[in-house]
Amino acid sequence: MAAPTVQADDLVEYGFRRVIITITAVMCALLEIVDTTIVNVALTDMRGSLGATLNDVAWVITAYAIANVIVIPMTSWLSQQFGRQNYFAVSIIIFTTASFLCGNADNIWELVAFRFIQGLGGGALLVTAQTIITESYPAAKRGMAQAIYGMGVIVGPTLGPPLGGYLVDNFSWPYIFYINIPLGIIATFLTLTFVKSPKYGEKLKAHQVDWWGILFLAAFIGSLQFVLEHGQQDDWFNDEVIVTLSIVSVLGFLAFIWREMTYENPIVNLRVLKDGNLRVGTAMCFILGFGLYGSTLVIPIYTQQILGWTATDAGLLLIPGSITTAFMMPIIGNLIQKGVPQAYLVALGFAIFFGFTFWMYNVITPDTGVEHMFWPLIMRGIGLGLLFVPITTMALSTLKGKSIGEGAAFTGMMRQLGGSFGIAIITTYITRFSQKHRVDLIANLDVTKIEVQQRVIQLQKSFMAKGFSPNEALAKAYQIMDFSVTKQSTVMSYMDIFWYLGLMFLCCIPIILFIKKGKSKVDMSEAMH
Repeated sequence: MAAPTVQADDLVEYGFRRVIITITAVMCALLEIVDTTIVNVALTDMRGSLGATLNDVAWVITAYAIANVIVIPMTSWLSQQFGRQNYFAVSIIIFTTASFLCGNADNIWELVAFRFIQGLGGGALLVTAQTIITESYPAAKRGMAQAIYGMGVIVGPTLGPPLGGYLVDNFSWPYIFYINIPLGIIATFLTLTFVKSPKYGEKLKAHQVDWWGILFLAAFIGSLQFVLEHGQQDDWFNDEVIVTLSIVSVLGFLAFIWREMTYENPIVNLRVLKDGNLRVGTAMCFILGFGLYGSTLVIPIYTQQILGWTATDAGLLLIPGSITTAFMMPIIGNLIQKGVPQAYLVALGFAIFFGFTFWMYNVITPDTGVEHMFWPLIMRGIGLGLLFVPITTMALSTLKGKSIGEGAAFTGMMRQLGGSFGIAIITTYITRFSQKHRVDLIANLDVTKIEVQQRVIQLQKSFMAKGFSPNEALAKAYQIMDFSVTKQSTVMSYMDIFWYLGLMFLCCIPIILFIKKGKSKVDMSEAMH
C-alpha cells in the first residue's frame, strides 16, 4: 500500500482516527520497551533448554540492546528516505517476524541473531511512535501527547519482569516472544490503514547515502554497548576483548563526529546539538535513563537475592509505582499546557527522586517487607512523572522545523545509553562495595570478643541439638556467621548505591539554571520526521 504523503499541518487528527493512531503508537512503543526487560526473568530457563552458559545467555539481552542504540539515531533519516508510514510498518513486521523466530530458535546463537534483528525493528518503533503521536495532536495539546507516549515508556520497563515471570512460570520461555505476534499483526494493519506520512524532500541516491557514517556509528555504539553489558563479568580492562572494543568505540566515536560534521548528507545531523536546551536536555535524558533503568534493576535483584522473593513477586512490587507515574503523566502534560515552566517541574522531580533514594537507603535491611518499600516506590513514580515529559519538551522547546525530529532521536538514544551506563556502573559497584563492606565487617568479628564467642556457641549448640557432632556443629556455626556477613555486606552495598544515585539527582538541580525559556508547547508538526 503506498503511503499517503501530506503536508505537516494535515497530520493533526481528530476523534476516532486520533484515538486509533494513539493506541497503535503506544502499543508499538510498549512492545519495544517491554521486550527490553521481559527476557531478564527467563534467562535461567533459556540456559536449561538451549544448553547455554550464563555468559552465552547474557548475549540475548546484549544483542537486542546493541541493535536498539544503533538504529535509534538513524530513525529520522530512514523515515525520510522510505516515508514514515512504510518505515513504521516494515519495522513492526521485522520486529514481529523476529519474535516468532526467537521463540523457535534451536540453539543460543540462533536466538542471539534473531534478537539482534528484533532490536533493529524495535529501535525504530520507539522514536517514530513518539513523533506519530505528537504530530497527531494540535499544538495546544502536544504536552498531553508527550504525556500519553511517556506512559508507555515509563510503564514498559516495569511491566516486563512480572509479565515474563508469569509466562515462564505458567507456560514456557518462547511465549515471551510469541505474545508479540498478534499485537504486531494488529499494529501493522492499523499503521497501513491510519498513519500518514509527511511530504519529504528528494530522496538520496545510493551513492549519496552516508555509508561510512552508518559504519562508524555501528562501530562506536555497538562496541560501547558491549563493553557496558559485559565489562563487570569480564573484569573490565583486564580483559583483552573489553580493551580492544573500548579502543574501537573511542576511534569509532571520533570518526563518526568527523564524518557527520563534514559530509553533505549526514545520517545523523549533529549540528542540531548547537541548541543549548537540546544539549542540556540530552544530558538530562541520560541521567533519567540512568535512574529509571538503574533503580528498575536494583530493586528486583535486592528482593530476589536478599529477601528470597520470586521473579514474579519482585516484578509486581514495581507496578504500583508505575501506575502512579501513568496517573501523573496527564496531570504534568496539563500543567505544561497551562504554562508552568518545565525547569520547575524537572527540579521538583529530581528533588523527589532524591527523597525516594534517601528513603530506600534508610529502609532496606536483610528482612525488609513490602510495606516498607510501597510508599518509597510510589514516591519514585511521582518523581519519574515529573521528569519524563518536562525533560522531553524542554529539550525540544527551542528547536524548529525538522530539527525537532532529529532532537527527539537524540533524547531517545541518550535515555537508552543512560540505562546501559546505569546498569553497568551499578552492577560493578554492587560487587566492589560488597567486597569492601565484607572486609570491614570481618575485621570487626574478633573471636576474642565475648559477644562473638557467645553467638558461635549458641549456633553450635543449636546444630548439636539436631544431631551434629561438636566439630561439625562448630563448622556449620562459622558457615552461618559467614553467610550473615555476606548478606549484610551486600545490603550495605545496595544502601550505598541508593545514596550515590540520590546525590547524582540532587546535583542535577543546579543544571536546570542553564535552561533558556523556550516554547512550553513544542510544535512537533514542524519536525517533518
